[in-house]
Amino acid sequence: MNNIPDNNGPEMPKGREEEVRRMEAAPASTRRLMIIVIAVCAVLALVAAFFVYNSIKANKALEEAQAEKEQILLDAATRDLERESAELDAEFAQFENSRQYIQNDSIKRQLSEKYEAARLQVEKLQQELKNQKKKSAAEIAKLRNEIDTLRALLRHYVEEIDRLNKENQALRSENEEIKEQNQKLNTQVAETSRRNEVLSERMTLAEKLNVTGLSLTALNKKGKAEKKVQKATQLMIRFTIPQNNSTPVGEKTIYARIVSPSGQLLGNGGSFSFEGASVACSARKTIEYAGEEIGGVTIYWDVDTPLMAGDYTVELFADNYRLISRTFSLK
Repeated sequence: MNNIPDNNGPEMPKGREEEVRRMEAAPASTRRLMIIVIAVCAVLALVAAFFVYNSIKANKALEEAQAEKEQILLDAATRDLERESAELDAEFAQFENSRQYIQNDSIKRQLSEKYEAARLQVEKLQQELKNQKKKSAAEIAKLRNEIDTLRALLRHYVEEIDRLNKENQALRSENEEIKEQNQKLNTQVAETSRRNEVLSERMTLAEKLNVTGLSLTALNKKGKAEKKVQKATQLMIRFTIPQNNSTPVGEKTIYARIVSPSGQLLGNGGSFSFEGASVACSARKTIEYAGEEIGGVTIYWDVDTPLMAGDYTVELFADNYRLISRTFSLK
C-alpha cells in the first residue's frame, strides 16, 4: 500500500521515500529527534546562507565606498593640478612682459617653444581627465609630472630673465659712466676752446717765437719721403724760426702735437705746462735761440700706431705760447 503513488500529488523520489519509510518504521521518539535534527540543520543552513549573503553585500558596499572615496580624492587632486596649472600660466604671462630685455632671438624662441609645448601637453591631459567619469592614479601622476616640468621651465625662464636684467643693468651703469665721461670731455673741450681763444690773442704778442714754413712729411724706414702714410715709420715736422729781436734769447723747448684724422693725439711725448694746465704732446725738441733765424728745424715722431689717410693737425708750443697750428692732408 505504501508503494502505491498518491494520485493527488507528484510522485515522491525514491530516496525521500526510503527516508520516510525509515521514519515510519522507527519509534515515535526517534522520529521526533530526527525531525528536530533535520530542522536544526535546515535553520543553520539558512543562517549560514544569510551571513554569507550579508558578508558579500557588505564587502561590495565597502569596496564601492572605498572606490568612491578614492575617486573623490582623485577629483580633488585633479582640481588642485588644474589650479596649479592656471597659476603657472598667470606667472608665465606676468614674465612675458620681461621678454623685451631678451635681445637674443634664439634664447627668446627656445624659452617660448619649450614652455608652450609643455603647456599644451598639460591642457591635453586636463581635457582628457575632464572627459573621463573616473580618474586613475596613473593619469593623475602623469599630469603631475607634466606640471612639474612646466614649473621647472618657468623657473628657468625667470632665472634667465633675471640674469639678462642684471646684464642690462650693468650695461646701463656702463652707459651712465660713459655719459659722465663724455660730459667731462665736453667740459674739457669747452675749456680748451676758451684757452685756445686766449692763445689766439697771445699769439699776436711780439715776444713769442715766430714759426714759418711748417710742413709734415711721412718717412719710410730709409728716412725717405713715403707717399702712403700707412707705410710710414716716422712723421717729420719741419719749420723755420725767423729772426725776432723781441723774443728773449736762450734755450727754447718746442713741444709738438700731432692730431690724427680721428681726433686722437699721436705719440706719448709726455706733457708740458700751458696756461696753468698740463697738456700732452707728441714730441719735443730743445734749441738754442740767439735772436737769429734758424732754418730747417726738425722734430720726428716714431710711428707706434696704425695710421690712416686724412687730415693731420700739427701744433707747436713754446714759452707758454702756441706758436702755430696747421692742417696737412696725408694720403
